[in-house]
Amino acid sequence: MMENLQSSNKSLNKWLPYILVVPSMLYYILFWLRPVLTSLIRSFTGVDGGLTLQNYQLALSDPLFREGFINTAVIAGVSVTLEFVVALMLALLINRKFKGSGVLLFIAMIPMALPPVAVGAIWQTGLTTNGWVNSLLIHLGLITESGKIYFMTAEGWKRLLLIILIDAWQVIPSIMIILLAGLQNFPKEMKEAGYVFGGNAFTVLRKITLPILKPTIVTAVVLRLISAIQIWLIVVMIYGFNRVPTLMERVVYYGDQVSSLPNSFELASTNSIIVAIIVSSAALIYLKASRNSESKEV
Repeated sequence: MMENLQSSNKSLNKWLPYILVVPSMLYYILFWLRPVLTSLIRSFTGVDGGLTLQNYQLALSDPLFREGFINTAVIAGVSVTLEFVVALMLALLINRKFKGSGVLLFIAMIPMALPPVAVGAIWQTGLTTNGWVNSLLIHLGLITESGKIYFMTAEGWKRLLLIILIDAWQVIPSIMIILLAGLQNFPKEMKEAGYVFGGNAFTVLRKITLPILKPTIVTAVVLRLISAIQIWLIVVMIYGFNRVPTLMERVVYYGDQVSSLPNSFELASTNSIIVAIIVSSAALIYLKASRNSESKEV
């Protein structure tokens, strides 16, 4: 009797991990794998229901797709670099735990608590001619009533710069929190040893702090890179569709704005697959580059 009970317990212990994973697997199959497979199939489906590559030809030959790819690359490259540098400076500052650091941390985290829709609404109303941004600049004496800045009529790189700054304002706190968590687990003895052996603050940061924080930095940059490539909501809420096209903006445009077209869902699926490939490739390239640099250092 005891042997049978022990045998059944061993069998249960063997299968228990798989049983516990089943709910998560069902969730991913229903809410992730199924939509992905549906989008993949629809991207190769023509208007007549047959198999075709025409959707990819149409998407890749669209001038707005090309412009959206360039805009997304610029936004991702510049914003990730800018946000990482500023977030690292803030994390290093707050980690010193000076008087008032808790208040600074609280203020810095406010933009992170706002949903993207709220951020878009705040800046969309603020950037109008009579919005709160111009009103604040007039109140501070930086501009005059006749010298209001027409943000909404900006062209070219000025639009991208404005989007990058707004996006940075919202995202910097989340990167800062990740880096701050890594700094708080940083062994202080190593930093003290660096100063003992004659290193200054910059040398200790470059030679000791950043190498030890590398896993945390890689995590923060990869997560930010993925989200930066998928930027669209703030762009659309401020400038609308087609004025500052991005890769994800094309997906939403075909899926929502021109949904009456006979192949709108197929084009939206095609663009979403292309975005997924670009996001995965960018993340893999960065991870491989970081590993290669790490192996060279060793």
